[in-house]
Amino acid sequence: MSDIVFLDGKFVPPEKAKVSVFDHCLLYGDGVFEGIRLYDGCVFRLKEHLERLFSSAKYIALKIPLSRDELKWVVLETCRRNNLRNGYIRLLVTRGAGDLGIAPWLCKAPSVVCIAGKIKLYPVEAYTKGLRIISVATVRTPVSSFNGRVKSCNYLNNILAKIEGDNAGVPEALMLDTRGYVVECTADNIFIVKNKVLFTPPTYLGALRGITRDCIIEIAREMGIEVREEPFTRFEIFDADECFMTGTAAEAVPVVNLDARPISNGRPGPVTKRLNKRFRELVTQDGARVAEIGSRPRKLGRHWGAA
Repeated sequence: MSDIVFLDGKFVPPEKAKVSVFDHCLLYGDGVFEGIRLYDGCVFRLKEHLERLFSSAKYIALKIPLSRDELKWVVLETCRRNNLRNGYIRLLVTRGAGDLGIAPWLCKAPSVVCIAGKIKLYPVEAYTKGLRIISVATVRTPVSSFNGRVKSCNYLNNILAKIEGDNAGVPEALMLDTRGYVVECTADNIFIVKNKVLFTPPTYLGALRGITRDCIIEIAREMGIEVREEPFTRFEIFDADECFMTGTAAEAVPVVNLDARPISNGRPGPVTKRLNKRFRELVTQDGARVAEIGSRPRKLGRHWGAA
């Protein structure tokens, strides 16, 4: 639980962090967000998160009322006010309050919210023994309907798949597209290793371009590992030497079994371990430090009349 929340130009306690019941995010999931990690006082790849937030907003024709520099200050100050050195940050922009119709142009002004608190992580056992997952009947929304690169506040597609996984007793579920190609998991990107080559689905299939995903790709290439972003099916996962998922909470967590079929020897592989080790070395260095927050932007409150 966060002690202090940023809401539309002000820092308030959680019980006072309220939005209108007419906010389009509540009514229709009309908004965008970022889930961001804080490691030892370093907000990991904050610049990249903000770039993705603005890209998502542009896709849904939502004008964010703060600049990147102002949002950076908001994120760092929210962490500072909550006395956090490690945790999770949720930054979101909603369409704002309108009426009961879907017309977004009737919303008066967007709302900006930043929450910083603790994060629930996979247990240590997940990294030492690996995870079992299943593929589910709920297919990933086609990019012709809605592009999965948008980190939208409407997560029903993922939630329905998550329910299927939970009903089967597994912590994650693999989502395919309408043709049977692997896209991503409900909250994580997916990778496989075959013959020392690293594969991950291309984002044009509908996968989110994950911040951790991109970091792992960069690390792999620095290590001399060939990386290919190309389509593959469940067959390639069943036949892989290794498999792992990446995400804000997951980091790089090994997958050792899909649909009751062990992947390779059913244990986490060496490439996964190497990549995860290097990733954890970078997270406290690659980003914006809370200690270097700087002064409050003078015009920060101009959009909501805050002091």
